[in-house]
Amino acid sequence: MSHACVRLEKDGRTLVIDPGGFSEEDSALGADVLLVTHEHPDHFDEGRLRAGLEANPAAEIWTLRSVAERLSAAFPGRVHTVGDGDTFRAAGFDVQVHGELHAVIHPDIPRITNVGYLVDGAVFHPGDALTVPGQPVDTLLLPVMAPWSKISEVIDYVRELKPRRAYDVHDALLSDLARPIYDRQIGGLGGAAHDRLTPGQSVEL
Repeated sequence: MSHACVRLEKDGRTLVIDPGGFSEEDSALGADVLLVTHEHPDHFDEGRLRAGLEANPAAEIWTLRSVAERLSAAFPGRVHTVGDGDTFRAAGFDVQVHGELHAVIHPDIPRITNVGYLVDGAVFHPGDALTVPGQPVDTLLLPVMAPWSKISEVIDYVRELKPRRAYDVHDALLSDLARPIYDRQIGGLGGAAHDRLTPGQSVEL
């Protein structure tokens, strides 16, 4: 998947996080579980989510209130609202919800709600925030570049969480010229194995 969108597969079931406008058109198709961290269009694309829910009548979505309100009427009983501290099990995945607010973009821009998801106690997607879930993280989906961050904060976030490995997400705005700089500095200073997957590439976790 591209940008902030990630697909996790286990025992024949599929969980998709943040199929947004920078992701593939079919990014939500085939999902049994859909998770959305917040309402910004690069993380939440209503058309992609509707397509995923329509393609699989058993698929369900867990997200924060601002997103749930856009979909719940069309898919009664299949759209669930979550917040910090919630836990649930869906399609064989155990999910914990961490975080409350989007990172500060600018003091003049009001902060919106943002939640992160820890899947099976191992894979953490923080959305658009540098949320610390308060427990060990094996695999961090690292928001590597955004209008709200700088690379020193990204490096310190990896150091604080101490994951076994970190994979870049939120990288659509990062040019190919800059990628080697980010790879080298995060990999050299973060203190964890660091890698980046190209769209469509997969890895065994």
